[in-house]
Amino acid sequence: MPIPASDPNPKGNRLAVALGDPAGIGAEVVLKALAHWPSQQQPTPLLVGCRRWLEQSHAELRGRCSAPLADPDGLELLDLPLERPIRPGEAGAASGAASFHWLTQAVAAVQSGRCRSLVTAPIAKHAWHAAGHRYPGQTERLAELAGVAEASMLFTARSPHGGWRLNTLLATTHIPLAAVPAALSPERLVAKLDVLLEFCRRFRERPRLVVAGLNPHAGEAGKLGQEEQEWLIPALEAWRTQNPQVELIGPLPADTCWLDAGRAWAGTGTAQAGDGYLALYHDQGLIPVKLLAFDQAVNTSLGLPFLRTSPDHGTGFAIAGQGIARADSMQAALEAALELG
Repeated sequence: MPIPASDPNPKGNRLAVALGDPAGIGAEVVLKALAHWPSQQQPTPLLVGCRRWLEQSHAELRGRCSAPLADPDGLELLDLPLERPIRPGEAGAASGAASFHWLTQAVAAVQSGRCRSLVTAPIAKHAWHAAGHRYPGQTERLAELAGVAEASMLFTARSPHGGWRLNTLLATTHIPLAAVPAALSPERLVAKLDVLLEFCRRFRERPRLVVAGLNPHAGEAGKLGQEEQEWLIPALEAWRTQNPQVELIGPLPADTCWLDAGRAWAGTGTAQAGDGYLALYHDQGLIPVKLLAFDQAVNTSLGLPFLRTSPDHGTGFAIAGQGIARADSMQAALEAALELG
């Protein structure tokens, strides 16, 4: 889908794009995505990173791939130079420090009113940790910079087979699986359902929301786990009572929860699919999202005073600098920032 056009509103209407870990594929996917930017209809995004590194990446990519690339000379960039050169694939403290600094300054550009929304290229958590920045991921750093207790992580994607939209919110994000049950509570469930409902109402006034269970077979009436019986089902019943205009389904076994979404994504019927899905932990939600929509899905941070989107893939260190990275998800992230911001 092409990046949508709108009336230009210079400076404040533009997007800020943090270029991610300089050892990864951030430069490549951004340059490939911006090669399709409608410059006559939309202000060119403000890139945040190192100009010399971006120009060098552009020069090397031109010799390795045939895909169109945006020319850095035609892009506006908040130049934050690297302290030393970083080779593709060689992530560590230096690349982590750079991506952390670039993200922080990109947020500042949005908070100052210079830009309207934020798009982030992938970072590496281990590189952040090596640089002394011990955050589970960008979402948690964004919440800190925005002064909010927590941001919610939602993945959204529009199907190329009819335009149906897949929306999956994570109740918990980057924590070990063993920590998930303790992190969940009726209060967290209710808060995440409220966030999901608000987002889905952008597209449908009376949305259908679907909640996955925590245990296999959603606990099978307490035989395979007690959480559903003890608090999950009662919390959902209470939320239904307070939101009678919403069809709330669940908890469903996670292994069948997204089956109707799969049919809707394939364009074979949307009648039973949910407008929004709530996954209780990271991989439970990301497996169906990436299986169905790896190149189209966008990570969207909700609960911030500004919109943030990001591709649903990682840094691609193993292929960095080779010119073979696909930019579909980055282009989708730019499209979503324009559409939803």
